[in-house]
Amino acid sequence: MNRLDKLSESFKDLSLTAQTRKYKIDWFRKNGWGFNDTAFMIGDDGVISLTGNRYTDAGKKLPNFRQWAEEVCGLNINNTTLPKLEKAIADEPIINEQFMEAIKNKVGEITTDTEQRVFHSHGQTMEDIYIVRNGKFERTVDVVVYIENEQQAEILVKAAVEHDVCLIVYGGGTNVTNALKPVTEEKRSIISVDVTRMNHIKWVDKKNNTACVEAGIVGKDLENELAKHGVMCGHEPDSVEFSTLGGWISTRASGMKKNRYGNIDDIILTVRIVTPLGTFERKQESPRISSGPNLNEFILGSEGTLGIITQATLKLRTIPECVEYDSIIFHDFVSGCDFMYEVAQSKIWPASLRLVDNQQFKFGMALKTPKDSKMQEFIDKAKKYFLLEIKKFDQDKMCMASIVYEGTKEEVAQQKASIKKILDKHNGFRAGAENGQRGYFLTFVIAYLRDFSFDFGYIAESFETSCPWKNVYPLIENTTKRIQEECKKQGIVVPPFISSRVTQVYDTGAAVYIYFGFLYYGLDGIDPVKVYDQIEGAAREEIMKNGGCISHHHGVGKLRKRFMKDSVGEVGIEMLKAVKQKVDPKNTFGSGNLI
Repeated sequence: MNRLDKLSESFKDLSLTAQTRKYKIDWFRKNGWGFNDTAFMIGDDGVISLTGNRYTDAGKKLPNFRQWAEEVCGLNINNTTLPKLEKAIADEPIINEQFMEAIKNKVGEITTDTEQRVFHSHGQTMEDIYIVRNGKFERTVDVVVYIENEQQAEILVKAAVEHDVCLIVYGGGTNVTNALKPVTEEKRSIISVDVTRMNHIKWVDKKNNTACVEAGIVGKDLENELAKHGVMCGHEPDSVEFSTLGGWISTRASGMKKNRYGNIDDIILTVRIVTPLGTFERKQESPRISSGPNLNEFILGSEGTLGIITQATLKLRTIPECVEYDSIIFHDFVSGCDFMYEVAQSKIWPASLRLVDNQQFKFGMALKTPKDSKMQEFIDKAKKYFLLEIKKFDQDKMCMASIVYEGTKEEVAQQKASIKKILDKHNGFRAGAENGQRGYFLTFVIAYLRDFSFDFGYIAESFETSCPWKNVYPLIENTTKRIQEECKKQGIVVPPFISSRVTQVYDTGAAVYIYFGFLYYGLDGIDPVKVYDQIEGAAREEIMKNGGCISHHHGVGKLRKRFMKDSVGEVGIEMLKAVKQKVDPKNTFGSGNLI
């Protein structure tokens, strides 16, 4: 055995201790996002705080947040719309006895428990959470099957084809496209295939900077295990605590630090997938191959329509020597967008660079915790005075960019020097590392805030796109106006909260998030889910009219597939259908996503 073989052998089958809990449903919130022990709550003193100990500001009071929510969003803390259901409800499962007999004792576990079935029948869209809080899904999966390896996946798919059942693959359950929602008209028995027990790193090759990883591994677990060997993947979506490698691949995901580590399609070398036609994997792990179309592309973005992704070979990076945060304040959003464009053209990019508008900047400030000392409080007041009175920033127009630098000390120094030159040209003001880190705190708690707002009759959601640089500001401006107009048409009384973020930069364009929410409490006769769907549909039309795409990284699912023809054209739709028909002629993977 040579040195490389020894190296690979020593890292085989790295079982994860972080996922020893048997069921995700035991620790993940059943009717919302995230850990059971973490939530925004109102104390007896009327002050809001974040419970638990998992996040930076957990356990600390947020003295300004309630006032912001009441003034900006119209929330009335005395008017509650708490979940109506204490226990999940679903129709009786449709059972295919021949299929169940065929997989008996051949897979990890089989259950028809109602709570498990409902939990595996939805993702994290606003509609999903509203329904699970207040009612019943029209159709739920009938059986949940946990698989533990590729052999079990092959047995399961073969039996599904033979006995004509429908399979829907379940990973982290974090999608926001209705991808896990069963097709209402499906008459076959629907099986949710939970892959999260396939969560091992099979080998690490530090010479070639690669690792073979099972698809059910969760992002944080992946990084924790790789870090033991001085390497990392670097893919960090907002859902990194809960989403899986297989989910990233199936949605063509992007991460916050893509400037340094790439999008998921840049990180993947090979992918294995079990399909009704057989098990496929590109044979070579060479850095580049010219042998016809890259067949990995059939799998990337396939959204569970072709098979069960079982493993992938990933490119690795060494853990950076230096990680630094920073933030920059700009006089207005246009100046901030111009800064982002110039950074993109400079080709010297920090690992992550994100720009939030004034609304989101104020939102972030409302979530600040009190200072631990009077001296620090005094310093912050002095900084604010300098910013507003001396530098003449308008607190109703200013916006902020959050930055993460990663690399060697020399690389980080070069990036910081380049950013300094550009921010000076656009009259930016450095606001320090603490505010930069706070920008990322928001990333991981914003879904908890959505659940909190539900308790008071407020719907909040986000969607994303990407577009050419010349379209960035017009797209944001026109989409904001369209949302405002649609809210009026739908009878929304309190003005909606609308905010934007330029979240990724590229040579030719940028990725953009738009957040919006509206108060539905007290509006008689309004179905908030239908109203939201109408508003988002109009917003998506406006986005595409202004040069935006159907999605930058969330994918299509069933939520946005009505826009697929506009995205890929009629010929593109027929090409996708042809692949689906050949690989899965019986529609065994009948999620109904994409097309």
